[in-house]
Amino acid sequence: MKIALGVSGGIAAYKAAEICRQLQERGIRVQVIMTRAAQEFVRPLTFAALSGEKVITDLFGAGAETPNIESAVEHIAVAQSIDALLVAPATADIIAKFANGIADDFLTTLFLATTAPVVIAPAMNVNMWENAATQANIKRLEERGVKIVAPDAGYLACGMVGAGRLAANESVVAAAMEALGASQDLAGEVVLVTAGPTREKIDPVRFLGNRSSGKMGYALAEAALRRGARVILVSGPVALEAPTGAEIARVESAEEMRRAVLARSAEATMIIKAAAVADFRLAQPATEKMKRKGAMSLELEPTADILAELGAARKGSQILIGFAAETSNALENARQKLAAKRVDAIVVNDVSQPGIGFDSERNAVSIVMRERVIEVPESSKWEVAHRVLDAAVELRKAKRSRPAFVRSDEARK
Repeated sequence: MKIALGVSGGIAAYKAAEICRQLQERGIRVQVIMTRAAQEFVRPLTFAALSGEKVITDLFGAGAETPNIESAVEHIAVAQSIDALLVAPATADIIAKFANGIADDFLTTLFLATTAPVVIAPAMNVNMWENAATQANIKRLEERGVKIVAPDAGYLACGMVGAGRLAANESVVAAAMEALGASQDLAGEVVLVTAGPTREKIDPVRFLGNRSSGKMGYALAEAALRRGARVILVSGPVALEAPTGAEIARVESAEEMRRAVLARSAEATMIIKAAAVADFRLAQPATEKMKRKGAMSLELEPTADILAELGAARKGSQILIGFAAETSNALENARQKLAAKRVDAIVVNDVSQPGIGFDSERNAVSIVMRERVIEVPESSKWEVAHRVLDAAVELRKAKRSRPAFVRSDEARK
């Protein structure tokens, strides 16, 4: 997803750099648009380095010898490409222009051209903020559907005390994420996600593996980040780029994944095990490459059941969700695993169906919980990830609303 971050000319312009970084940590692509006055406070190069994107400073392409058609309609291209427009800080001047339909630079023109949600975070002197004209402009924008992140009160750069200070970065970012349709309902949670396959060594050049691409686990990690969680991603070998902002531990074998998960499980408030962990490994891998000499048999032993180990050891209100790939009797097998492994939910999919599951962009799952089953029809893995996280939030609310004596009884079991 992509946000246009408009920066107008106030002393709080420097705070926009941190807002840019926090949005990127949530996996959001950020393109910065600066007014001429904003460039007196922060140089465009700062935002270019942070965002990795072109910083737009002029309606007709500053620096070009002659305007060209690309620069002349760039505001339309940007308007059509963004999922939201965030202006932080928004000065009294830019707010007045927005409210009255004035389009005399790139940012004001973009505001008129975009149909994406708009979030404005005002910052100015207290008298300017309380002026009747500014308040009338704010009211007009709110009536048109613009989200206003009200400024904080406190000591201002001008030496006065009162309302007008740019709202806290966290509040601005939360409003932007909400505009993107990504609620911050996982703020404060630490979500540990496992993803991808494991490889069990046969000899120095061969291994036992499976078809997992890691796409489901990586979608879960990115979705949790966008919903405000701190994310720990334990990943088997995959050809995917880790979501920006996730803490990643890369592993190869089932035992390496087990050690990495157990090392971080105590700090996690939610654990979602989407990895396709090998059920068996060689009892004694060869130390040299095995030569082809006809028929061969391999002696296998079971790997540790990480999910069951987590279920037996967890304490308190930790949410634990497992994944299961089945080829038959999917719901029956999931219910058995739900009880046997002492987890809160099992997300099961029938991998015998063509076009979904392993190494696909799409999936169809059943989220099996103790009280009910949520059917998620064929969807993108991104959509499935959010449905799984919705279930995790539901489970969290249920645990918090459970009477204290019930939790005490469970603790004694």
